Amino acid sequence: MLPTDPVSGGVPAAGIRASCALHASGRRALLCLVLLTASGLTIAKPWWTRGSTSNEQDFLPPDDAFRLSAHTDGNLVRLRWVIADGYYLYRSRIEVRAESPDLLVDPPVLPAGTPINDAYLGSQQVYRQQVEASVGFKRLDYGAHPLQLKVFYQGCAEAGLCYPLLSKVISPDALAPPRPGSPAWEPVAIIGGGCAVLLAGLMLRRGRRLEMPAA
Repeated sequence: MLPTDPVSGGVPAAGIRASCALHASGRRALLCLVLLTASGLTIAKPWWTRGSTSNEQDFLPPDDAFRLSAHTDGNLVRLRWVIADGYYLYRSRIEVRAESPDLLVDPPVLPAGTPINDAYLGSQQVYRQQVEASVGFKRLDYGAHPLQLKVFYQGCAEAGLCYPLLSKVISPDALAPPRPGSPAWEPVAIIGGGCAVLLAGLMLRRGRRLEMPAA
């Protein structure tokens, strides 16, 4: 007859020990699962390197590799990419769509690129260092909505990583780079000059004596 545990009300002691061992092993398994999940989250690759065997530490994030700015120039939007050394953009993968309501946009006007035989997309024209595109637009809402465009582009690193197709919604004037030759103090100087001229005119009028007619 198996020995019983008086506290458990007659359940065999061996069964209690086996049950406790089972629960302990279950807790250990759960702890291992949690640790494995946490470590998987820690070493997960950025979205732009998934599916690639490359080490993400060897490559720039997309926004650093292809820095995009934009500003309006009349009825045109000027898009400009500054491309990091060792990276390039595909000419054929640049596309612009209207994001604002009642906005019409033309296809982007791009300069010719450098022809290459690309390992990913075959015969292509690419841009290095920098490139600017012009996009004509027409607003049918008379300015009732903010001007927004959705820009698509794709590029690669010459060291062996091809980024997925990138997309970004932009407000051109919010991304406008500083314009050369237009320092921030210019409007202040213009207003100050106008005030000086006005003050000088008032002083001259006060100092002028009225000629009295001869008796």
